[in-house]
Amino acid sequence: MDTIATTCRGRVRGRVRDGVAAYLGIPYAAAPFGAHRFRAPAPVEPWEGVRDALEFGSTAPQRPYRPPLDQLIPEVDILGEEYLNLNVWTPEPDDGPLPVMVWIHGGSLRNGSAAMPLYDGRAFARDGVVLVSINYRLGIEGFGVFPDAPDNRGLLDQIAALTWVRDNIAAFGGDPGAVTVCGESAGAVSVAALMTSPRAAGLFHRAILQSGPPQTVSRKEGAKAVHAMAKVLRVPATAEAFAGVARERLLDAQDEVVGRADPISGGPGFHIVVDDDVVPADPPLPSVDLLLGCNREEYRLWFVPSGVVDRVGGLTLRLALLKFRIPGRVARLYRATRPDAKPGVILGEIATDLLLRGPLNRLADSRPARTFLYEFAWRSPVLGLGACHALEIGFVFDNLRHGEALTGPGAPQPLADIMHRAWVDFVTSADPGWDAWDTRRPVMVFDDPSRGTVLSPRQEELQPWL
Repeated sequence: MDTIATTCRGRVRGRVRDGVAAYLGIPYAAAPFGAHRFRAPAPVEPWEGVRDALEFGSTAPQRPYRPPLDQLIPEVDILGEEYLNLNVWTPEPDDGPLPVMVWIHGGSLRNGSAAMPLYDGRAFARDGVVLVSINYRLGIEGFGVFPDAPDNRGLLDQIAALTWVRDNIAAFGGDPGAVTVCGESAGAVSVAALMTSPRAAGLFHRAILQSGPPQTVSRKEGAKAVHAMAKVLRVPATAEAFAGVARERLLDAQDEVVGRADPISGGPGFHIVVDDDVVPADPPLPSVDLLLGCNREEYRLWFVPSGVVDRVGGLTLRLALLKFRIPGRVARLYRATRPDAKPGVILGEIATDLLLRGPLNRLADSRPARTFLYEFAWRSPVLGLGACHALEIGFVFDNLRHGEALTGPGAPQPLADIMHRAWVDFVTSADPGWDAWDTRRPVMVFDDPSRGTVLSPRQEELQPWL
C-alpha cells in the first residue's frame, strides 16, 4: 500500500509493508553538481505533484573498499546526481509524535551510504522510533580542504539533513523536539563534531557514538590529502582546479592517495577540521545525554583479514611504540595479560585503547550531562574477526540477516534483541537500562550468553590513556 506525506518542498509517496512506511531517497539539499560542487549545501528546489520515494536515491561517488574488506563490507553504488538524500521509516498508522533517530553511516569519511541493507530502519519503526538515515558528501568533495571552498562540506550536509528533520519530520509522525543523532566509526566522529558545532545547536537532543571518538585536525593537517592528490593530478590544490577534473579521474587519484589508509594503522585520509565556524577551536562541553562505546577487538577488522596481525614482528611493534611515544612499560603491561599473544595482537590491542577506548573514557569523564558507556564483546567466527569494528551494527539494527558477512550465520538473536532494545530505550527515554557513568566507571558489556555491567573493566591497561 502506498502512502503520501507532505514536506516543505513537496509531497512524497512512500510504501507501507508490515505496518511500517518507508520513504526512500528524499532530497534534503540541491544536487552537489555544477555550481553547487565544492560549495555549502543549497536548498532543494520545490517540486509539483507527488514525488515517488519508493527506492533508494543515488549514493555519494566513491571507490569500493579494497580486498578483503570489499567482501566483509559490501558497498551499494547507485548512480545519479541527487545524492544528498535521506530515508525515513515510520510506523503506519503512526501514533505520533514519536522519538526520532538520525543515523550517520561510517566509512572513514570516504566510503559508505544510507542505502546499505544493514541500515534498514524497519526494526526501529516497529518499536516506535522514526528512523532517518542520510547520505552526505564523502572524500575530496566532502572533506577536502581548499583555500577557495568552505571547509567540512560533508558535515554541513549533515547539518542540512538535521535541519530537514527539524522542519519536516512531524509530517512523518516524528517529534522534532526528541531527536537522537547516532553514528558509527566516521559517523560517530561526525556526531562528536556536531555536538560542539554552533551550526547544529538545537537540532538534536541526544547522541550515540559507536566506535568513533571526538577527532578533529588543523586545516594544515586536513589539507595534506588535497596536496597529495594535486601532485597526482598535476593541478593546483584549489577547488576550482579540482572541479575541472573528471569525477572518475578524481576518484582514481583519491584511491591512489588514501585507499590503503585505515583508522587503526593510519595513513593519509580525510578529516573534520577546526575552522572556527562549523567546528570551533575551543568548544563548550556538550550538554546532551550521550550513549557511547566501542567493540572489544576493534583492530581485528583491519589486522586479521589482511594478514597484518601475522606480519607484525617484534621490531615493527617497537617502532610503532616509538612513533606514538608509548612507554615500554605500557607494552609490557599488555604482554603480561596476554603472554602467548603475537606482536600484531599486542599492537592491535594497544591501538584500540589508544585511539578508541581511551578517548571515549576521557569524554565520559569530562561531561556534565548523563553518559552511558558500553562495550561489545561477542566474537564473530568469520575469518577470526572476533569482536571487530562494525560487528555491532547488525545487532543495534536488529538486522542480523544483512550482517552475515561479518557475523556469519547463526549470530545470537537474543543479543540483538537486548542491544536493539537498549538503543530504542535510550532514544525514547535517555535510559538504555544500566547505570549512568560515575566514579565507579560502569560499562555495559554486550556478549552472549553472558552480559551485564562491569565496573572499571581492564582499568590497569586503560589508565595510561586517561
